[in-house]
Amino acid sequence: MERTIHSLEEMNRLAASLGGSCAGGEVVELIGDVGAGKTTFTKGFAEGLGVTDDVQSPSFTISRVYAARDGLELHHYDLYRLTEPGIVQYDVAESVQDSKVVTVIEWGGTVQGVLPAGRTTITFSYGEAETERHVKLQTDDTRLKEAYAAGG
Repeated sequence: MERTIHSLEEMNRLAASLGGSCAGGEVVELIGDVGAGKTTFTKGFAEGLGVTDDVQSPSFTISRVYAARDGLELHHYDLYRLTEPGIVQYDVAESVQDSKVVTVIEWGGTVQGVLPAGRTTITFSYGEAETERHVKLQTDDTRLKEAYAAGG
């Protein structure tokens, strides 16, 4: 499933719709070049999960944890700076196995071995206009498919 997003507001609506459909245990891998919209998407996704904290890029801290609705947590990873998984792979492995955690991971290539095969993948690419992005969803999760179709 692929769609073109034309504005920041439209990206936020789509992301919030997807986040709002999560019940815990979801693993979402975000793929795209620097500046393609991964962290922007995560902010809207977190809003849909009921996160009230200011969501920031974990580029330098590797990960951030946010309290969400219904006793859930959002674990947001950005592994851009890692060339080797090191001990982070154990932290990611713990997160993806926790049914009360929704895991969002950017630049997950270094920890592919611990990411579940059934994860949701969202790929971002640049469009023609400065604010335009192409967003492709790959998932077997019916709730996320429906939210993607309805969102934005």
